[in-house]
Amino acid sequence: VVRGTTVYVRDVASVRDGSSPQTNMVHVEGKRSVLMSVLKHGSASTLEVVDRIRSILPTSMMKLPKDLKVSTLFDQSVFVRAAVDGVVHEALIAAGLTAIMLLVFLGNWRSTLIVLVSIPLSILVAIVGLAACGQTLNVMTLGGLALAVGILVDDATVEIENVDRNLSRGKPILRAILDGAQEIAVPAFVSTLCICIVFVPVAFITGAARSLFVPLAMSVVFAMMTSYFLSRTLVPTMMRFLLRAHEHEAHGRLHAAFERGFARMRNAYGAWLAWALAHRRLVVVSFSAFVAVSLALFPLVGRDFFPTVDAGLIKLHVRGPSGTRIEESERRIADVESVVREVIPSKEIATMLDIVGTPYSGLNLSLSEGALISPADGQVFVALEKGHAPTADYVRELRRTLARKHPDTTFFFLAPDISTQVLNFGLPAPIDVQVVGAPGDDRATMGVAESIAARLKRVPGAVDVHLAQVYDLPELKLDVDRTMAVQVGLSQRDVASDVLTSLSSSAMVSPSFWLDTKYSVQYPVAVQTPQYAVRAMGDLMHTPLSTGKPGDPQLLSNVAQVSRVVGPANVTHFNATRTYDVQANVDGTDLGSVVKGVEATVAEVTPTLPRGAKVRIKGQAESMDASFSGLAYGLLFAVVLVYLLMVVSFQSWLDPFVILMALPGALAGIAWMLFLSRTTVSVPSLMGAIMCVGVATANSILVVTFANDQRHSGRDATTAALAAGMTRLRPVLMTALAMILGMLPMSLGLGEGGEQNAPLGRAVIGGLLVATATTLFFVPVMYSLLKKQPPRVDAELEAV
Repeated sequence: VVRGTTVYVRDVASVRDGSSPQTNMVHVEGKRSVLMSVLKHGSASTLEVVDRIRSILPTSMMKLPKDLKVSTLFDQSVFVRAAVDGVVHEALIAAGLTAIMLLVFLGNWRSTLIVLVSIPLSILVAIVGLAACGQTLNVMTLGGLALAVGILVDDATVEIENVDRNLSRGKPILRAILDGAQEIAVPAFVSTLCICIVFVPVAFITGAARSLFVPLAMSVVFAMMTSYFLSRTLVPTMMRFLLRAHEHEAHGRLHAAFERGFARMRNAYGAWLAWALAHRRLVVVSFSAFVAVSLALFPLVGRDFFPTVDAGLIKLHVRGPSGTRIEESERRIADVESVVREVIPSKEIATMLDIVGTPYSGLNLSLSEGALISPADGQVFVALEKGHAPTADYVRELRRTLARKHPDTTFFFLAPDISTQVLNFGLPAPIDVQVVGAPGDDRATMGVAESIAARLKRVPGAVDVHLAQVYDLPELKLDVDRTMAVQVGLSQRDVASDVLTSLSSSAMVSPSFWLDTKYSVQYPVAVQTPQYAVRAMGDLMHTPLSTGKPGDPQLLSNVAQVSRVVGPANVTHFNATRTYDVQANVDGTDLGSVVKGVEATVAEVTPTLPRGAKVRIKGQAESMDASFSGLAYGLLFAVVLVYLLMVVSFQSWLDPFVILMALPGALAGIAWMLFLSRTTVSVPSLMGAIMCVGVATANSILVVTFANDQRHSGRDATTAALAAGMTRLRPVLMTALAMILGMLPMSLGLGEGGEQNAPLGRAVIGGLLVATATTLFFVPVMYSLLKKQPPRVDAELEAV
């Protein structure tokens, strides 16, 4: 009531059912839209969540207005399904190739069937074990099973080959099965344990890579242990009922021709092995030189944390000049999208949408990379059609064209696929140089970050170099004259509260709500000066301030002065310390090469740092170094474990050392394969190296154990080595070929997301190719060199 007259809210304000000032826009194909992102819980199945959402969408859309169009834009399950199908197809192709190889070597369908039974049974038991451990069927667990397909047949193959050899001596079928199984029981068990033990390094991986590769290792170990158990139980039983006394004889012209060819190859191998045993010094020197040259290739190969996957998605971040209003950013994004359509043919664009400004939801902000920090920011998402040209080529062209056409705008590309986003640990880029300064010395710290950013732009392969913090956002600073304010009955708090209420609504100061009892909806009531009423500095200075005295308002200009300043648009902290982050992407080279350049830049800047300032390299670079170190130490630890296991099994310190002579050849083969296929060293390729070490050790065990048996029969070391090589040629070749053929589909990386596991398959193939030759030549040579003393004979046998 003023002077006896009642004043209503409608007399001084416009009351309406509205919304707060817009800070965010979304466009789909150039039209304003509303974007709803549905996220799943970490332990939930992507496919199950997507299927359930799609099942309820039709019912939900029936309640919407008919002129409202609703469509699904991005569906992560499509990529997941394609990747899973690709892995399954790779496993089926590997099983088929393995079956053909076994049929050619064994010569009859019964033996092939016995061996192939191990594959599905081992995989099913492994799936049960994974489920018991809380794992799901995903790209990594299925990749582990696909990795194991080639080696699941090893135990059964070696056993059948050994039984076949006993049958060829004229033994009855039952005696041949028992003798054949007994002869390889211990070597096969030790070989299986060696393959399982080499996966111990996975426990040394840290971060996201651990979550990815622990399930893969578990699937391989479960399948391998099951395969050995079946080779001891089911395989001999099936041989008893399916094989015949003369099953070892050739069946058909094709197999007879193969046997003749294999016999010629075996004789040629025997001649070459005899030559190698006669020229042992030359063989050792030549092999050592070959390994040294091969290992020198690793620095030339390059390093990546994970291979880049072409998911057919592009995520472009656009950052205009500081202080740009959202309307101007909308126009800028429209211009950028027109450039995108010029670079990428329209027939290859499936969907294009953009997000401009910052969303209200703190949930949306917390689950993003944190690059949307003001109305000057926007992101453009592009989904490409199937059969598109390489995404990296389009990204490279967009980077050049946009920089030329919009020089006042900052552009950088973000990880579009969920795998890379996880590997980046929520950062917008794989390389993050973090500068931490002394408290209160922010200007000097920012100068260091700017200097590092300028230097990083000159590092070959470093692109999209930018400072994550925007520190020049235009601001208005109000300086309150406290003396004048006190004289009119105001405090700084009163002035700040009234200005904040006028510009940002009362919801910022004292939130209040109105309940609509009819629909049971609670509305926040926000009192605010309309934005169009504050068009100039004078309008701001005429903001009335309430003194609490009726009829005695004061204007802001009476108690305060305003000045233009700049301030930060975003402030970031790491462990409660304020940071400045220089972020960079990698293009045209490997991550390790760029990291070397970044480390050199940091080393140059470090001596000039202000007192109390520190520089750290974060992101994938840090994770890669930690994971590689963990795998390296873990692999060394695994080799020691394998050696000690064989020491216990063979009751000898020398035999395990001879067996491990196959490992340098495996490493040399891996180096050559990665170099020739232009594949970088990464966590998947290191996992392939681990698998290769296990298989190479297993094959070497077969040769050394047979050589020991020959020496116990009275032969000298050289003759025993020659006999072991020629006798174990077939099982060694079958084991290696089964693994190589099993890895062949994976190494080609043909399926969706196949680029991720392709290095694993290539490392296994390259390592086994050279490791098999090493097992058949170098291991016998080392055996004949080192086994000079006659074999020990037990006292009881000596007495007999």
